[in-house]
Amino acid sequence: MEKRLEINFRHYDSIAQMPAEERVLVEEAQNALKQAHAPYSKFNVGAAARLRSGKIMHAANFESEVYPAGLCAERSLLFYLQTNFPDDVVEALAIASEPSERECYPCGQCRQVLVDVERRQGAPMRIIMSGAGTASVVERAADLLPFTFKL
Repeated sequence: MEKRLEINFRHYDSIAQMPAEERVLVEEAQNALKQAHAPYSKFNVGAAARLRSGKIMHAANFESEVYPAGLCAERSLLFYLQTNFPDDVVEALAIASEPSERECYPCGQCRQVLVDVERRQGAPMRIIMSGAGTASVVERAADLLPFTFKL
């Protein structure tokens, strides 16, 4: 039997077209780029999350001298939030990168962790992927990884 998979997303040709609260998150992710430490890949990534309480938190990627050890911005941020604010639902998460020739999309490990966080908190998380002045938004992380790992 053949089945079909469809993923809905919104695309903005300009960050300026985005709703204000999403634009603020993209700007926070861009600000987080200043904290990135990526001397090997030269690919700086920033992430920002808005929690249900209204808090906005951000993080950046970090590469180690024992490359490829390191951690993506999204996982750095989510692990911190899940440890320090476990009951404060992550409503939205924005990602930005430098250089930015296109929108920044989460790697496979980050996609799985995003889905894990959605499962843990029992609520979807809007994912905003920005770069090169544009952005794409999915309403839930599971849309980025429809065939997830689950124990």
